[in-house]
Amino acid sequence: MSGSIDTKALGKTAVLMGGTSAEREVSLMSGSGVLHALKSQGVDAYAFDPATRELAELKREGFQRVFIALHGRHGEDGCVQGALELLGLPYTGSGVMASALCMDKTMTKRIFVAEGLPTPRWLWLGAADLARERIRTIPDELGLPLIVKPPREGSSIGITKVEGYSDMAEAVKLATQYDPDLLCEEFIDGEEVTCPVLGAGDTAHALPVIRIVAPEGNYDYQHKYFTDDTHYLVPSGLPEAEEREIQRLVVHAYRALGCRGWGRADLMIRKSDRQPFLLEMNTSPGMTGHSLVPMSAKAAGMSYEQLCVHLLAAATLDGARPATTGAPA
Repeated sequence: MSGSIDTKALGKTAVLMGGTSAEREVSLMSGSGVLHALKSQGVDAYAFDPATRELAELKREGFQRVFIALHGRHGEDGCVQGALELLGLPYTGSGVMASALCMDKTMTKRIFVAEGLPTPRWLWLGAADLARERIRTIPDELGLPLIVKPPREGSSIGITKVEGYSDMAEAVKLATQYDPDLLCEEFIDGEEVTCPVLGAGDTAHALPVIRIVAPEGNYDYQHKYFTDDTHYLVPSGLPEAEEREIQRLVVHAYRALGCRGWGRADLMIRKSDRQPFLLEMNTSPGMTGHSLVPMSAKAAGMSYEQLCVHLLAAATLDGARPATTGAPA
């Protein structure tokens, strides 16, 4: 893929990494991998940590393009995207609105429901709704076990699988350390899968599905990034019709949310009837040694380096018209 792209023409590139979110450590790993890959392909790329430098320096230092390898708040929630829009610097991934929507799992679910896409039943509770009496009723409404999570964090941070009524208070306490609101979700017993998407609009297309087999089904932060105990199956081994249906759902969700560039949807396949359920859409997926988009891309014949260059070449701004119109990209 990168062989057909003039990497010198991409200009001076900043790889945004680190940042201030709870996912800073993972972002630094992602960014380091991307930076090394871009440099190896001849891109004039440099690391840039918004936690230690003002974004306005990007313009002053002559950067022409930005690869966003930030995760979590102030990285994939539309904030950095909006700042880059104001600076007029094309960036990788989704624009302001799609980034903000996808960062908030409750808003994402509302889009899924509006589009008729399957997603587990859920309850959203604002900070004013977190009285003990209200919390105790949630298992009655969603059943047990259930999932409690902060709506605006990623990488499984702050998530608890609640097995009994007595676990609710601790689960709420953990989640509200990261977010004043709460998302409680029906637990889907089955297989966890993920599916990346590349492109935008009509050109958006799904990459191969990855099936995730974690120890005791516990695909948490530690098992995502820091152990080799989790197994990732690609090809997924799913029946061809199941894989195609998951890819169809994911592309539908990606387009409905207004995503572009790249993204990765996480799903559960219910064991009882093989029904897939969309959980969320990630607009700035991980690019670490354990990350899933590079793994899926490799199965489709695209190396990590080619993927990075492809994403960078697709960097754009909200509302930018195709270069073929003669308008600025």
